[in-house]
Amino acid sequence: MGLISTLIGAVGAVSASLPDPRKGPLREDAYRMADIVLSAFSLFFMGSPSFLAYQRRLEEGQGRSNCQTLFGITRIPTDATVRQMLDGAPPEAFDPLFRETLDAAGPLTPFRRLDNRVLIALDGTEHFCSRKIHCPRCLHRRRADGGEEYFHSFLGASLVAPGHAQVLPLAPEFITPQDGAEKQDCERNAAKRWLSRHGPGLASLRPVYLGDDLFACQPIVAAIKASGGSFILTCKPSSHQTVSEYLHGVKPEEHREITVKHGKRTTAIYRWMTAVPLRASDDAIAVNWFSVETCNAAGKRTYANSFVTDLPVSAANVADLAACGRARWKIENETFNVLKCGGYNLEHNFGHGKKTLASVLVVLNLLAFAAHTAARLGCLAWAEAMAARKANYRFFEHLRTITAYVVFHDWDQLLGSITDAAIRPP
Repeated sequence: MGLISTLIGAVGAVSASLPDPRKGPLREDAYRMADIVLSAFSLFFMGSPSFLAYQRRLEEGQGRSNCQTLFGITRIPTDATVRQMLDGAPPEAFDPLFRETLDAAGPLTPFRRLDNRVLIALDGTEHFCSRKIHCPRCLHRRRADGGEEYFHSFLGASLVAPGHAQVLPLAPEFITPQDGAEKQDCERNAAKRWLSRHGPGLASLRPVYLGDDLFACQPIVAAIKASGGSFILTCKPSSHQTVSEYLHGVKPEEHREITVKHGKRTTAIYRWMTAVPLRASDDAIAVNWFSVETCNAAGKRTYANSFVTDLPVSAANVADLAACGRARWKIENETFNVLKCGGYNLEHNFGHGKKTLASVLVVLNLLAFAAHTAARLGCLAWAEAMAARKANYRFFEHLRTITAYVVFHDWDQLLGSITDAAIRPP
């Protein structure tokens, strides 16, 4: 069970380097920053906001708890202490941990597509909204009734692949008011910052960045190219006038594929054209445009979309390119939706704070999700335990239940108890 212990140890190591908000000499029994961060991380990793309370009761009865044996926490802090100590910590301090989870997941073979490339989907989402609670990092908007609304959002990034159920989240970029900026921050600006900060470090994976129509513009494409990546971006005709005018009256190349699944016939029609200018300017970047249209046996169109890319397009690979372009929806369905509705409670206000608390807690939540995916891909004991419980939610229900009553020596013993009901817990 080295993988999980290694990832938890890495969280503790990064936590020890965080600035301590306390001033003056500390008592010998003072909480360590590692205890604070690991306590918050354990909440998200176990999927239970009451995990620390259960462990305090276990500690009272047995003199120790799973916080100590599984997470290496010396002393269990209160929820209020956790919030107080983390408010002001820099969220970006945890970014290197996402790369560690990426490396821990193994060779990333399930995510490899398009001649051994990886697909990274980018998209933004909100995680907090209130008309009363706010902080300096909040964005704001005016509602129709005249009221002011405050909210938090971030740009997410996830490794995705068509036909693969797992996604692997990467470090987020928060959409917050920027120093010296007159306009409010937005997804595009956050995407450019994310690519500048993380793109060069991921270039060795030969990434192909996926995004919706908002990102199919020259500044984002230039940022992707500068970071060493390629792109497949949704390109709607209604919002890309230059591309539409360039294609008007021209017959693009075409390729058709017919598939029969469960007795139903589907026809996929692919069209493409190379060297299309992305905008009406002398310095416009030339892209390759392609579209996909599917029709049922009666000839009725059931799906249609178009994309731009810098990858070569031909009859041999256009179907794969379209499947990869459509995989960008996985960041919505299998990242954000899971984080909000699949037990991670992303939109729950675990603590807003006055500085960075809300952002730090989101990072730890994302990190727990990434660690779960890495464990499922790179740790046989974890995968076997999940398979034994069938549904994912039952595995985490079981995990929370038994750790509320039993102290385990390590992760091997815990996962063995879940996998094989014949194993008796200590």
